[in-house]
Amino acid sequence: MAVKLGKKQALALWRAALGDSLRAKGADLSGRQMAILLTVFMMPPPHTVRGLAAGLAISKPAVTRALDSLSGLGLLRRKPDPDDKRSVLVERTVKGSVYLNDFADIVVRAGQKLD
Repeated sequence: MAVKLGKKQALALWRAALGDSLRAKGADLSGRQMAILLTVFMMPPPHTVRGLAAGLAISKPAVTRALDSLSGLGLLRRKPDPDDKRSVLVERTVKGSVYLNDFADIVVRAGQKLD
């Protein structure tokens, strides 16, 4: 089911969700970090730094810096690729799943307030 939002409504939803997320005292992620986290959780694996950089059209060093933060928070995990020792796989964690589930609830509640 597609919901049709105007630009102002879309921005109001994003603002409300971000504000509620900050007040929930969870991890305060940048847009880049959130895009990487969502990509890893919503797109089929495997995920590599190179693949994430290409898919999001950002540099590999930018992905690496974001992964440093996300793995430090326990939201993602990196492990060596058993098939290519030069490559690192990026994997989901339970903590990351809980974080995104909670964030989705915040977005849904923010959307209900717009009605």
